[in-house]
Amino acid sequence: MTRSHPSGRDVPRGTALLRDPAWNKGTAFTAREREALGLRGLLPPHVGTQEEQVARVLENFRRLDSPLSRYILLESLHDRNEALFYRVITDHPDEMMPIIYTPTVGLACQQFGHIYRRSRGLYVSADDRGRIAGLVANWPDPEAEIIVVTDGERILGLGDLGANGMGIPIGKLALYTACAGMHPRRCLPVMLDVGTNNASLLEDPLYIGLRQRRLTGTDYDTLVEEFIEAVQARFPGIVVQFEDFANHNAFRLLRRYRERICCFNDDIQGTAAVTLAGALSALRVTGGRLADQTFLCLGAGEAATGICDLIAGAMEAEGLDAAAARGRCWMVDSKGLVVASRADLAEHKRPYAHAHAPAASFLEAVEALQPTAIIGVGATPGTFTREVVETMARINARPIVFALSNPTSRAECTAEQAYAWSGGRALFASGSPFDPVTLDGRRYVPRQGNNSYIFPGVGLGLVATRASRATDAMFMAAARSLAELVKEEDLAQGSLYPPLAKVREVSAKIAVAVAEIAFTDGLAGIERPEDLAGFMRSQMYDPHYVSYVD
Repeated sequence: MTRSHPSGRDVPRGTALLRDPAWNKGTAFTAREREALGLRGLLPPHVGTQEEQVARVLENFRRLDSPLSRYILLESLHDRNEALFYRVITDHPDEMMPIIYTPTVGLACQQFGHIYRRSRGLYVSADDRGRIAGLVANWPDPEAEIIVVTDGERILGLGDLGANGMGIPIGKLALYTACAGMHPRRCLPVMLDVGTNNASLLEDPLYIGLRQRRLTGTDYDTLVEEFIEAVQARFPGIVVQFEDFANHNAFRLLRRYRERICCFNDDIQGTAAVTLAGALSALRVTGGRLADQTFLCLGAGEAATGICDLIAGAMEAEGLDAAAARGRCWMVDSKGLVVASRADLAEHKRPYAHAHAPAASFLEAVEALQPTAIIGVGATPGTFTREVVETMARINARPIVFALSNPTSRAECTAEQAYAWSGGRALFASGSPFDPVTLDGRRYVPRQGNNSYIFPGVGLGLVATRASRATDAMFMAAARSLAELVKEEDLAQGSLYPPLAKVREVSAKIAVAVAEIAFTDGLAGIERPEDLAGFMRSQMYDPHYVSYVD
């Protein structure tokens, strides 16, 4: 007797089964399954195991030299055997995550129209205004519980990539499954194609998006509103993660929807949480209090604002008043130090525009403010120069240097530079991966201050509790949970984050912390389970094969 899917769908048969990645097991179908499901003769006679299949994937993956070729190989695997894809990336996160996400996903987005093979996710375009509900109804999986949506205007540090930015929601949701065990059927990647202002894309004959300039103003807002209403009607209570929107829309959309639906902006809130976690880990080395630190961000957009907001909130929790806490957080934008005397400041910068003499360059700002930590989130490569790092090392015994811009080509400095220029004293983290560095006989193992430590666990906690809102308190709790998982042996080798091999453990703990906030603040849509940690683990998808025949 064949089994049914939990959604009530029956297992496909024959070639339809082999062509459906949600069901296909390839050579691992057993003899009984082959007989019952019409597969005899459609597969080689050897009945393989998933372990054998993983070994075959790894052999082919490792013989490829190009990261983009490896990305294409994994996407092709995703298209034919979903469980095997997730087994590979779950069991080998250090090797796979730099391919399915930063830094390779940036290149994949730039080339998206040229490597496009099969539709994945939902495309909502400006041409669909007035009929988005019908479009959303076409999505085949009624189990969807979380959306990652972008409009492609600010993809990583690469700028406007239009519809090519769909690679970001696809990659993020792959991480939801690999890192937090969110079932693939619960995940919905969405591209809001409102056009692009990227001339090279508009001229590219293989570009997959609308060939028009971007919608703005009321037209843009009306499209987003129609989309939000449509997905909430089709999937009541679905969590919406805004991703890679430009500053002028990101802050507005978060303010507009965060009290109406369960939503968050990963670039603002996720980046903030992972940065705060890294800072808390660094302070275990330096011995100082967070409230005594001075943070200087290179960049003054979504990431910098989110970081300063969350760090200031954490300082308030240590006893500082709000004004004093904000006063310990500073920003440098393209025009220099953000100070109160400047008349050109966007609204989101003003809380961190303090009374101070102007500083035209980042180095001048470092010299003037003498920060204990510098945080690069401006996507301007090479801006943590030798002079900057040496100055930080002169004024701090253990300078905190976070080069968080993605992809690697946008990093403010490399791990090797940070360690070499600081005489091995820098407490370093980066947005993209860097190899270990050996300096004067000591081996340093930098780890990524990457949002993949944060958003999967936050999303799992929100979905599992059916939370009505995502709050700043949840991201504060996520940051502290992540920092608590950093061990002394990690710190001893220069690692401010736990190894990626433990990312599922990290996500489970963060999900519990988020759930605790949801229950305490009356935001949960379910009764509190007696064993909350066990409940979260029970919600996590295991990408091993199951039998389709009783």
